[in-house]
Amino acid sequence: MADPAIHHETQPINQIAIDYTPEACTHCPESNSITLTYDHRGGARWRSTTRFHYGTFSSLIQCPKGNTSGLNFNIYLSSLEGDKSQDEIDFEFLGKDKTIVQTNYYASGTGNREEIHDLGFDCSDAFHEYVIKWCPSFIEWLIDGKVVRKVEKRGGEGFPEKPMFLYASIWDASYICDATWTGPYMGCDAPYVCLYKDICVPVGTAVECSCDS
Repeated sequence: MADPAIHHETQPINQIAIDYTPEACTHCPESNSITLTYDHRGGARWRSTTRFHYGTFSSLIQCPKGNTSGLNFNIYLSSLEGDKSQDEIDFEFLGKDKTIVQTNYYASGTGNREEIHDLGFDCSDAFHEYVIKWCPSFIEWLIDGKVVRKVEKRGGEGFPEKPMFLYASIWDASYICDATWTGPYMGCDAPYVCLYKDICVPVGTAVECSCDS
């Protein structure tokens, strides 16, 4: 049953901020599309310009083609990237295998709630829809309209409650866990391009606050 406290109406994202390597990120508001590129310059990361307190977030994503071993490309929510006490909800693609996706969430900086999901397709072959529904009592992750994971809030267990930005990035994660997480970076098919379109954020749940608080 849907949470009555949350309106799941959405709207296209109109503005973004680019956290680093702006030349590797292009945003076209008219077509509601964003392109992230990983090459000799490194990767890039974009985010919404406001935080949101619950709601539905979605995007069609076509992941990079070629040998993407070592790379992480994603879409996720975070109260503030880099903050050790952040709340976060993730979809993360692991470059070593483009037929899977990892979901995870953090509460007050504590994660370790990863789950791996078989996609049933190569995420670089075409656009697919990825949705995060975040409510006060539960989180749902959906792919092409199908719920692949649901977490309900339980007493005594951490749960994301802080207002969060919508983020997406592409980066070299091969240094993590001796390259066992995303694989060793090869780079033989660079540049790697991750495409986002029809990106939507909640209506009526934006929270006015600066990005450093």
